[in-house]
Amino acid sequence: MRRYLLLICGVACFLIAQLLAGQAVGEKAQETGVRRPVLAGTWYPGDPEVLRQTITGYLSKANPPAAEGKVIAIIVPHAGYLYSGQVAAYSYKLLQRSNPKLVILIGPSHRVGFRGVSVSQFSGYQTPLGVVPVDQDLARKLLAVAPQMKWVMEADEQEHSLEIQVPFLQAVLKDFHIVPIIMGEQNMETCVLLAKSLLQVLPGKGNVVILASTDLSHFHSDQQARALDGEFIRHVREFDPDGLANAVASGSCEACGAGPTIATMLAARELGANRSVILKYGNSGDVTNDRRQVVGYLSAALLKSP
Repeated sequence: MRRYLLLICGVACFLIAQLLAGQAVGEKAQETGVRRPVLAGTWYPGDPEVLRQTITGYLSKANPPAAEGKVIAIIVPHAGYLYSGQVAAYSYKLLQRSNPKLVILIGPSHRVGFRGVSVSQFSGYQTPLGVVPVDQDLARKLLAVAPQMKWVMEADEQEHSLEIQVPFLQAVLKDFHIVPIIMGEQNMETCVLLAKSLLQVLPGKGNVVILASTDLSHFHSDQQARALDGEFIRHVREFDPDGLANAVASGSCEACGAGPTIATMLAARELGANRSVILKYGNSGDVTNDRRQVVGYLSAALLKSP
């Protein structure tokens, strides 16, 4: 019994410490208003010059297929640059041509569970390349659309699926804003809600691109991964968000950011996108040469053809 009570006390103390630490981080974030990077120096280089050179190197090797039309949305991976940076570069090289002034970033929550959708209220996202401002006016408008739209600061502070995109955006765009969005739930109802919310606030915002952040299947053999990922890619190529939702639900494909991808496809279609182009596919085995357990990566674009 004494051991049991000690265990309970230990867990309670740990939880209280975590809560106080979270409050301290939150208070610091609120004081500064800027989200600090948590991946710099690990998932991507922390030195500004090395980071810029790394991204430039990936872009120089990316040769996306010809894709005529206006870029409405892109789909990009979110692993460490060593693993997915070259695949991501294909989407960013295409994005560079359109030079949007606003990028809506949509990613899944990996570390914090919550219901609904989190819309960042930070004033900016900082990386070694500087601070990218958040369009706070648009973010507040999104929060006012529905009660499921809120700001979950602890999720925003810890999430890697959005931060990993920002240095690439800084390398290819100029004078732009972002709206970082994290999905706590990825069911179809939430995807539809997010898409409709975006359609409600985006008219009149000018040159806007939506970015869906997702990796594909995780920790299967190369052969299994390519079969699973091929199914995901097929639905993206066919511009079929409903089919993709059904395929994910049935287990015929996998993606940690399936919800962000589906929501992006739904919104992009209503914004005029009528064509999907697969830019690049690969997996971690292409980098490590270990084909036993790989993670899949995809770059794709949703376009409005003339």
